[in-house]
Amino acid sequence: MTALVETAPGYRARHTLPLRVEALRQLKRRRTLVMAGILAALPFVLLIAFWIGGTPDGRDNGRITLMDTATASGANFAATCLFVSAGFLLVVPVALFCGDTVASEASWSSLRYLLAAPVPRARLLWSKLAVGLGFSAAAMVLLPLVALAAGTVAYGWGPLKLPTGGALASADTLPRLAVAVAFVFVSQLVTAGLAFWLSTRTDAPLGAVGGAVGLTIIGNVLDAVTALGDWRDFLPAHWQFAWADALQPQLEWGGMAKGAAVSVTYALILFALAFRGFARKDIVS
Repeated sequence: MTALVETAPGYRARHTLPLRVEALRQLKRRRTLVMAGILAALPFVLLIAFWIGGTPDGRDNGRITLMDTATASGANFAATCLFVSAGFLLVVPVALFCGDTVASEASWSSLRYLLAAPVPRARLLWSKLAVGLGFSAAAMVLLPLVALAAGTVAYGWGPLKLPTGGALASADTLPRLAVAVAFVFVSQLVTAGLAFWLSTRTDAPLGAVGGAVGLTIIGNVLDAVTALGDWRDFLPAHWQFAWADALQPQLEWGGMAKGAAVSVTYALILFALAFRGFARKDIVS
């Protein structure tokens, strides 16, 4: 195989498994279309819920959140959809796109044929990781975009009303929402790293996806244990809602910077483990 790779005329390792080919393969898969449909449907589910239940009001329980300003404008509705989905729903597409990618090839017994093409192992992983992260980012953007459009039609366009009082100017609304969405994506890199690492360790796609979601849930549970004190600062889940600082009268970067640093650190370690382990793994499926 080494001699073939070195002498085959026209062979270029960096040209194998182009990103556009891998992206098209993943785009055509049913699970991609189903996940896109679920994310696009959530805003309409909330619209129906508000239409049936009326305007939300947090004064009954003494707690005022973004949910209580959901119907103030399209921007408020988009922020509310992000609020209700960031903790769990947006975890699923990240785990799916990054956890299903390598393990599914193994389950189809096509992984060894890809490597025999020959596609270098590192090239294969880079292609699949880049496409998985790309689809994950698209999922992060799809939900608030649909929510913003649906909310604007239903409630009109206007300043983003803050639960604590006041409002963001209309000119600041879209940039602040973009910052919030960007941080949500960065905070999900830990889940992406877990899913991708597990995907290189198992031939069962559901095991990789479910394992990543399960470990993310465990992180959320640990963050709820206040007895851990300052140790919770090292948990990615502790910073998952730091994006709310972007929706304040004065933009605060402190919490988002700490959360991004924790998330990126864990993700880089997990990605490195995935590449290291896959480089030494016997591919038999």
